[in-house]
Amino acid sequence: MQTNAELPTTTEQAPPAARMKILYIQPGTSSFAGIERVVDTICSALSDKYAADFDIDVLYTSLHKNRPTGQQSYNTIDRIAGNRRQLMLALRSVIGSKDYSLVVVPQIEPTVICMVASLGLRRNFAMHLHGNPRLESSHLKAKILFFLMRIYFIKRLSYVFGTSPRQLEAFKAIFKSKTPQYWLPNPVRRFDGSKAGASGQENTVTFVNVGRFSFQKGQDILLQAFRDLYMVRKNARLKIVGYGAGEKELRDQIRQLGLEAVVSIEHHPDNPQPALSTSDVYVSTSRWEGWSLAICEALRFGLPVISTDCEFGPSDILVDKRLGLLVPVSGGDALVKAMVYYCDNLQSEQSHAEFRQNFIDTYDTERVVDVHAAALRAAAGRPASLTA
Repeated sequence: MQTNAELPTTTEQAPPAARMKILYIQPGTSSFAGIERVVDTICSALSDKYAADFDIDVLYTSLHKNRPTGQQSYNTIDRIAGNRRQLMLALRSVIGSKDYSLVVVPQIEPTVICMVASLGLRRNFAMHLHGNPRLESSHLKAKILFFLMRIYFIKRLSYVFGTSPRQLEAFKAIFKSKTPQYWLPNPVRRFDGSKAGASGQENTVTFVNVGRFSFQKGQDILLQAFRDLYMVRKNARLKIVGYGAGEKELRDQIRQLGLEAVVSIEHHPDNPQPALSTSDVYVSTSRWEGWSLAICEALRFGLPVISTDCEFGPSDILVDKRLGLLVPVSGGDALVKAMVYYCDNLQSEQSHAEFRQNFIDTYDTERVVDVHAAALRAAAGRPASLTA
């Protein structure tokens, strides 16, 4: 497994005699966001660049808000499932419909469900981690599925893919796994004119956060710290950009803290460019992450980043102080001090914008797709007898 913070290198390999049939499973979620966008981006890139090597199918079992319209370069399979029985039947039907060399499933719980649905079918499975396996078994269903993974299915996986080297190490320790692992960095898309501009408010410093409105993303931590920041830096402003069931709680918290005049909630479901291009500093207060596309996209715009050091993900990205600062997950005084620093040193920090943009070029889709292709070859090449 690749364990350092540099993008894995690949060696030239002769293309296989026949195209490998690969099936990706999209999460059964309602919004087209982080994981869904990664799958779409990678599968599109694989189908474009490696059409001679792979025949890529992507299975959708739920209706996603903001799902891209139009023809995709990969093969789309829509089997919308209204309940668990329909889901299991759809998974088994699609997985058994072709002689797939590999089935790639995001996260632990969906992987177990797919493998249960496929019992008796000889297929290779790769599980693609996107979050923190140490923190995600918080409810009964998750605990049961994690238990099944640990005692039975882990030995039947061909590979475990992960978005962070330390994430993979954590999974290996938690599950006592001997399954081969492969670090697959998430692709970072480019934007037209991806450069931060003026926030539109003279003498203000605008902080921005982009993500789901959820406990994981920790916007409540950010609001508490921003209240303390505003008490000492009246020129500070905050934009919270995203979607999710937690929006009402956030609006209530903003009102309770008396921040309605200086904190806004915005919705840019498909493109964070309007928010990032008019902000000065990006702030991530996640309680856990697998990686963080939002941080990477902020760096694409040259923004300095403040992030909670949530075990892995942000600390894998912010490897140089010119990129940003890490603070404890609890936020508190350390988070306030980091925001004060950028309020007082914004002009000098803006001189590192080009460095940040050049750094994130490492994770361009055009480069990352090569690593994903190498991982598919490795995982599909393992004997199917291991995944009975």
